[in-house]
Amino acid sequence: MVGRKRRGHRSNGLVLHDIRGPSKTLTEPAAFAEERSCQCRAPHERLTITQARRGTPVDRPVRVYADGIFDLFHSGHARALMQAKNLFPNGYLIVGVCSDELTHKYKGFTVMTEEERYEALRHCRYVDEVVRDAPWTLTPEFLEKHKIDFVAHDDIPYSSAGSEDVYRHIKEAGMFAPTQRTEGISTSDIITRIVRDYDVYARRNLQRGYTAKELNVSFINEKKYRLQNQVDKMKEKVKTVEEKSKHFVYKVEEKSHDLIQKWEEKSREFIGNFLELFGPDGTWKQVFQERSGRMLQALSPRQSPTGSPTRSPTRERSPSPTSRWPFNKISPPSSPKAASASVSSMSEGDEDEKGGEGPPALERTSRPTASLIRAPSQTSSLRMQVS
Repeated sequence: MVGRKRRGHRSNGLVLHDIRGPSKTLTEPAAFAEERSCQCRAPHERLTITQARRGTPVDRPVRVYADGIFDLFHSGHARALMQAKNLFPNGYLIVGVCSDELTHKYKGFTVMTEEERYEALRHCRYVDEVVRDAPWTLTPEFLEKHKIDFVAHDDIPYSSAGSEDVYRHIKEAGMFAPTQRTEGISTSDIITRIVRDYDVYARRNLQRGYTAKELNVSFINEKKYRLQNQVDKMKEKVKTVEEKSKHFVYKVEEKSHDLIQKWEEKSREFIGNFLELFGPDGTWKQVFQERSGRMLQALSPRQSPTGSPTRSPTRERSPSPTSRWPFNKISPPSSPKAASASVSSMSEGDEDEKGGEGPPALERTSRPTASLIRAPSQTSSLRMQVS
């Protein structure tokens, strides 16, 4: 994609052109330098620090260059690029990334390939343009080609390629803009962590499906790592069971506490109800007393009322001897058979009196019974007179 040119405006008879390409949006990665090559006819006039800090027109941004390896792109790299982007009010950040060949020659082996490092830089939001295969040492021709105003880097001398500081000539030319390093994070620190915990990461990748050949692990170490993974799994299971058992015990204790409280409430309620029924002044005792009183009243004999009328004098008076003797009104029998018939009739009359008059009849019949006992002697005397 060829960079667009903005319409220029006249200033002192000169036509100024915008050497910046289209602005980057957050939905697009940064463009490569060759995709934004500008054909600027006007000579490039480098800005001074004062001019850059004062501010420049919109169509003349301050072009800042930052280079590096950017292996294992991390937050330290991003913070350095953020500082370079915000050095000046109207900054345009160009990032140069060295190739694998130069990096392996002057610094050492990289984890990421150059293509991976290019893509990592393109997707950083502070970067406006990426220069692939950037030079190890900046030359005037390179600075002129990319219309660079300032070079941003931390101010610690960077000795490499037989030089005590590869940015010395940039500093002497007044084009150097220092940034601050982020302590505690760097590519070397990350690699050191991996090397230090090599066994952990080897076991991790074996567990994720990588082969021992891919990890460059010997047969013995592979078996050792797999055994350690099994042991760790067992430990994790035991830990999980312990946590579940603790949670279960806690739930049981909580439920038992609730059950004990409910049992105590129910027991108090039961004891209260029991005392209300069977206590000294309970309902059951009152009911029992009432029932027992009714039973005693039903079993006891009835007494005659004090105001009842007395018996008549005729009923209480004892009969006279003449009335008790039954033979006073009966003539002597003419024969023994008649005498026996008269005796039986008198006994039947006495029985009728017993059934009709109750206890007083017994008193009246007690004496006639004695007279009846003497009746045979009288009958015998009668027989002698008849004879």
